[in-house]
Amino acid sequence: MTTETAYRADGSGRADGVGTWAVLLPAERYEAERLVHHDTLELTGLADVSGPGPGDQVAVLVDAPPRLVALGRVAATARRHREDPDDPQSGVEPAELVVSYTRRAFDEPVPADLLTLDGPVSPLEPAAFRALADQLGPPPARRTWLVSLDLPIEAGSPAEAVRLFWSYVQELGPRELPAFVSPAGDELAMQAFVLGAEANQDPEEDD
Repeated sequence: MTTETAYRADGSGRADGVGTWAVLLPAERYEAERLVHHDTLELTGLADVSGPGPGDQVAVLVDAPPRLVALGRVAATARRHREDPDDPQSGVEPAELVVSYTRRAFDEPVPADLLTLDGPVSPLEPAAFRALADQLGPPPARRTWLVSLDLPIEAGSPAEAVRLFWSYVQELGPRELPAFVSPAGDELAMQAFVLGAEANQDPEEDD
C-alpha cells in the first residue's frame, strides 16, 4: 500500500495530510525533561508560520550524537502580546510551540545518526519519521511501582517536620535527593535514583 505524500511550500513533508518535523532539545532542557514528568513540551521562540502546525507529528531529539528521545503531536502554536492583546502595536512575545507527548524514550534514547538537522526545528521526511518510530517500538507494559523519599528531619512537632520535609524537597529536588523505587510486591528489588539515573547509596560498595 502506498501513502500519498504532499509537501508544503517550505519543503516539509506531509504524510496523510500531517506534517512531520524534528525538534532539537538543548542539553539542559533534555535533562529537565528527564527529571520531571510532563504531558507537554513547551518551547518558546520555535513556532513559525511556515513551521509546525497543530496536529503535525514531531520527533524530539538531542544532539551530540543525534538521538531520538520522544515522539509527539503539535498541540498549539501561538504568539502572545506582552501588554494589550487588542493593541496591534503592543510588543509580541516570541512564538510558543506546544507538543503533546505520545511516546517517551528519555531513559533509552534511539540513535538517529543518519538525520541532518538544519536548526532547532527541521522538516522531516515522513519515511524518516516512520523509521524512527518503528525503531522506537511500542511502549513497555505499565506496572505499579512504589516510590519513596526518606529524610531524617529534626522538628518540634509532626506538622513542622512535614513543612520542613516539603521545603527540603522543593529546595533540593531530584538533582540532589535520592528517590527509592521498587516494583509493587518486590521491595527487595529497591533501587535509588538521583538525576533520573540509578545511583549507588551504599558507601561500603564505594570502598
